[in-house]
Amino acid sequence: MAEAPRPSSEAARTATGQPLVGLGWMVLTGLCFVGVQATVKALGDAVPAPEAAFLRYALGLVFVLPMLRGLRAARLTSRDWTLFGMRGVVHGIGVIFWFYAMTRIPIAEVTAINYLAPVVVTLGAVLFLGERMAARRIGAVIVALVGALVILRPGLRTLDPGHLAMLVTAGSFGASYLLAKSLSGRFPADVVVALLSLIVPVVLLPVAVAQWVTPGPAALAGLLLVAAFATAGHYTMTLAFRAAPVSVTQPAVFLQLVWSVLVGFLVFGEPVDPFVVLGGAIVVAAVSFIALREQQLKRRALTPNPLQTKS
Repeated sequence: MAEAPRPSSEAARTATGQPLVGLGWMVLTGLCFVGVQATVKALGDAVPAPEAAFLRYALGLVFVLPMLRGLRAARLTSRDWTLFGMRGVVHGIGVIFWFYAMTRIPIAEVTAINYLAPVVVTLGAVLFLGERMAARRIGAVIVALVGALVILRPGLRTLDPGHLAMLVTAGSFGASYLLAKSLSGRFPADVVVALLSLIVPVVLLPVAVAQWVTPGPAALAGLLLVAAFATAGHYTMTLAFRAAPVSVTQPAVFLQLVWSVLVGFLVFGEPVDPFVVLGGAIVVAAVSFIALREQQLKRRALTPNPLQTKS
């Protein structure tokens, strides 16, 4: 039987949180994920995308070992296992398409399109968690989709399969983050990260074996570095979720696009596309507005009604 919801004091703690701490963790998360992107871009197509995705998680298991103590202490219900399993599947799908996109399109475009993931979270919360889709929320989602059109510019340029792969990735990661947000409210960060790291390689193994190419030492070293950056990024992201509301941490996500543009230009010679930067800024602004409105509604729900408290 599922664990009963915790009292409102837990909700109040989450609503107030530690804003500066959460913001700092999210900035660090962005840096970790840019490290992932730069390393994968440097690897290129040395190994097929499914195999690279599998090896990233398989090699990353070494970083999960210190988290196993917390995992053994966690008391998971059958429902919890189902949610963690679902997260592993959808995240694994997103990782495969993400690795493929990184070999096809510039780093900045990968980052900007991935900003659509929180829009998927918003829509998923309405469809599966019963949240209301108010007019302002609908407007923000529409603005985010306009930002995506600015990035992709369909009809004005030829879309690469990498762009379509990133749309699949954004949807998969959005579903994964929606599950992570739910789970991080009841389990420590090390449990959430450890189970993702254990389940995803199991999901990816059959696909990786079907296209297996024996990687060289350089590719293995690069994928080990990817695993280190990615595991650290997921851990700091979970800490950010626990420390502060998404409305506080979300604006810091835009810095990842800035860093991606700089790395792409300075390291890989990718031209700076002003439409990608503009579209990414539009999507981040819309997503930040959604997060701010959700936080305002939570505060109102936690504030006692003076008419109801009178005796």
